[in-house]
Amino acid sequence: MTTFWSLWVIIITAVCLIGVFAILVWCLKDDMGVKDGEDMGHEYDGIRELNNPLPKWWTYLFFSTGVFAVVYLLLFPGMGNFPGLLGWTSSDQTVTNIEQSRASIARSQSEKTLDKYAKELDDAEAYFGEAFKRLAYEEDGTTFRSIPAIAENEEAIKVGQRLFLQNCSQCHGSDARGQKGFPNLADAAWLYGGEPAAIKTTIMEGRIGQMPAWNDVLGEDGVREVVSYTLSLSGRKVNAREAAAGKAKFAVCAACHGTDGKGNPSVGAPDLTDNIWLFGDSRAEVTQTVAYGRSGVMPAWKDILGEEKVQLLSAYVWNLSNQETK
Repeated sequence: MTTFWSLWVIIITAVCLIGVFAILVWCLKDDMGVKDGEDMGHEYDGIRELNNPLPKWWTYLFFSTGVFAVVYLLLFPGMGNFPGLLGWTSSDQTVTNIEQSRASIARSQSEKTLDKYAKELDDAEAYFGEAFKRLAYEEDGTTFRSIPAIAENEEAIKVGQRLFLQNCSQCHGSDARGQKGFPNLADAAWLYGGEPAAIKTTIMEGRIGQMPAWNDVLGEDGVREVVSYTLSLSGRKVNAREAAAGKAKFAVCAACHGTDGKGNPSVGAPDLTDNIWLFGDSRAEVTQTVAYGRSGVMPAWKDILGEEKVQLLSAYVWNLSNQETK
């Protein structure tokens, strides 16, 4: 906030407080020309208005709230750029990336400053840290339990579910069944592999998916033919002549999706034979994908959650698509 707007806020706040007190004092002293207890000359529904002063308890309470407001505004931030005499802050508003945020939190925790966010993280670590370690590690406290073993622990799965709802549900849905552009995590179709290690790597390191655009290479007719062939791989009814022509042009797709169209987890290329479509299964949507490409980013969570929480979260995600096979 600039100095001008900071002063503006401080002045407006001070004027409002002074104005309210001034009105109250004026009302207490002004008898409007009528002595206390006398009739004001107004009547409504048989009730006459008398010039009675404000109750003392109400007056004292009103003044006390004003005093509280002044003390609060002096101790805590709330008026422009004034930081407050206590130095309290909800969080460090100067950080611009995760590294700066982590450094600021560590500094606040070590110096015991009145940073509420840092204190809450400190309290949470003290309260929940041991629980995360107990569920994620073997009894030696240094070796992670295997993800399938963690998935057998009902308490660990509940913790993993809470981590998922807090951090992943915005994209994948609270039921983990995804939405357009965000994979369903409860089925058996995995872009980068559904093995425990692959799931953990995805969550820890993130993924960047890129489907190139083929419109300039194939042309409009070529795109239409490749789409027909691609749809035929999953058993869809298409124009047989177009599909045959598209099969010959599918070589440009085979580098990622394989000659059989079953995909390649090492590069995140989806299986085109299972009729599961990340960006929609209509002909128009598949045409859009082939012609203009698709891109997607799965953020890395290792610096945000830490490996212990990722281990528990991975077990929950792995468990979603393996419950029937356990």
